Amino acid sequence: MAKADLDLDTPPEELDPEERASLVAALRSEVSRHDALYHGAGEPEISDAAFDRLFRRLRSLEDAFPELASPDSPTRRVGAPPRTDLPTVVHTAPMLSLDSTQEPEEVRRFDERIRKVVDEGRVEYVLQPKLDGVSIELVYERGVLARAVTRGDGRQGEGVTENARTIASIPRRLADGGAPHPSLLAVRGEVLMSLRAFEALNAALLEGGEEPFANPRNATSGALRQLDSAITASRPLECLAYDVLAVRGAAFRTDADALDALKGWGFRLPDRVERVRSLDGILAYHAGFRRDRDTLDYEIDGVVVKLNDLDERVDLGMTSHHPRWAIAFKFEPRKEVTRVDRIVVSVGRTGVLTPLALLLPVEVGGVTVSRASLHNREEVGRKDVREGDLVRVQRAGDVIPQVVEVIPETDRERGAPFRMPERCPSCGTPVGVIGPFTVCSNRLGCPAQLKGRIAHFASRSALDIEGLGEETAALLVERGLVRDLADLFHLTAGQLSELPGFAEKSASKLVSGIQTARSTELQRLVYGLGIPEVGATVARDLAAHFRSFMALRDAGPDELQAVRGIGPKMTEQILGFFRDSATQRALDRLYAEMRDLSAPEVGGAGPLGGKRFVFTGTLSTMGREEAKEAVEAAGGRAVSAVSKETDYLVVGEGGGGKAEKAVKLGIPVLDEAAFLDLLRANGVEV
Repeated sequence: MAKADLDLDTPPEELDPEERASLVAALRSEVSRHDALYHGAGEPEISDAAFDRLFRRLRSLEDAFPELASPDSPTRRVGAPPRTDLPTVVHTAPMLSLDSTQEPEEVRRFDERIRKVVDEGRVEYVLQPKLDGVSIELVYERGVLARAVTRGDGRQGEGVTENARTIASIPRRLADGGAPHPSLLAVRGEVLMSLRAFEALNAALLEGGEEPFANPRNATSGALRQLDSAITASRPLECLAYDVLAVRGAAFRTDADALDALKGWGFRLPDRVERVRSLDGILAYHAGFRRDRDTLDYEIDGVVVKLNDLDERVDLGMTSHHPRWAIAFKFEPRKEVTRVDRIVVSVGRTGVLTPLALLLPVEVGGVTVSRASLHNREEVGRKDVREGDLVRVQRAGDVIPQVVEVIPETDRERGAPFRMPERCPSCGTPVGVIGPFTVCSNRLGCPAQLKGRIAHFASRSALDIEGLGEETAALLVERGLVRDLADLFHLTAGQLSELPGFAEKSASKLVSGIQTARSTELQRLVYGLGIPEVGATVARDLAAHFRSFMALRDAGPDELQAVRGIGPKMTEQILGFFRDSATQRALDRLYAEMRDLSAPEVGGAGPLGGKRFVFTGTLSTMGREEAKEAVEAAGGRAVSAVSKETDYLVVGEGGGGKAEKAVKLGIPVLDEAAFLDLLRANGVEV
């Protein structure tokens, strides 16, 4: 049915079934197209009145003939019936945070690290504003929006699918933008509210006698997490897409290709996305947004720098927290002035004592601030912050605010200089000094540390005990039910059911989860202990090397440094942890409660056992990740940089500088065909 032939006047009951179905399909397509033009491209073709007429006609037909209704219809943006909860949903792919800096020198070092691994001709960056909204994952199956999930902890978040369907700039169905629809597409976007829309919303709330929101981000977060999606639909939310998290049935060589595809499929992208090849280009882009920051109609806190080449991203990889191929180049935070009421000391999970300034509340960047970090003994001494001082504070992102400086007052007598306590304020243990930090050495016996250690011990990368978070951990310690980690395994459902927030069922579930965790993977236990310098990756390397907890615990410095990536500094921290007498007693009790501790599978077994492969350029028959998996399946190892330890360099289309280095070092260089022959000769199916 041609657009000009859309029947907007005939009463619905006078249309025959075939006409109704055809008209509804055509109206959906046309309303969705105009939705995308208005909310995505910002280039409407028709007036608001004309759009409203199309929309009303579609809704009247769906109301008159419910069998024609569809969950992906644009009329469903008004919201679904209220929910009683928001489900927890695991992400299709991890939504990692970015490493960030405010220093140009750090960005220069980032660029240098990239150029050490990536051939010069393939170094190109995609730059975009760092939006200050709420991150969301949008998953499409066969072109239709299947689910929407907030970022949460990066591995799982809250399911907000019905709410997301009410946001006009989120396509319910992918547009026909030239590229075929993939069977699965996971998109990362940022839901936000323009400053003009935020001000109008607050004005309406005040007029109705309601409390206004503190800032656009809070307003957006609250709207997105509504149990009643009709409320979400009433809020002026927008969504900008900026990354493909996962895709099946389509392939992209660059981030720019992926962004072009997203635009073609109907997503709205951030403004002023650019591509540059140099550090100077990055600095100029950042300077431009810093200059324009206060004139924009949306909040940003910096710019994002991403390597454009997707194959090279695979080579660079990521840490457990952030990708190595991207960085957030943030702006200097906004600052305000207030007064220090008191200075208190908090004790963290690792035993570090942190001085905190309790402030007279002040709004900084739209958030009310009432406390700020003074960091450590040397920092508070250098700034000479005292109780009663007038100070300038700053807030950067979600990090706890910081005291920047003391503002002199000639007509006011200052308080006494602040001194760190000689004993831990939580357990009374004499404190020690490590560099600028003041530390309580009572690692597993200090109540303040124990609260954090329990939550860490139960976290997803550790023993993964559902329901044992920070609030429950704090209650267990405060009620005297847990004095060290071993006590967790003696908790009863009766004890837990007496705690606030617990019923018989939830208490029994937590006890069952704790008992199940007696048998776990060795690396999870090692990570869960919170050993200084030992994250999830190092914990796995230690577990794979030593194969048993007692072997790791009794290891000497030479044995530890034989593990890949363990240097003198990390060795000193690990030894200090295991050789502390109080820690040893607590570990004895904990180890007695554990059952089967399975060690990771030892790599290197197979026909390519121990062989190191480096990939450069683009392979035509398989993706870089698939090639690495094939090598690892045969016992080999894929690494990112050519060195004298490299056994093979595999060169695809566009590979360059690495091949020259390999030839100089006498390393065999394989083209794609030779690489495939090598795999087949070693029993790998390709």
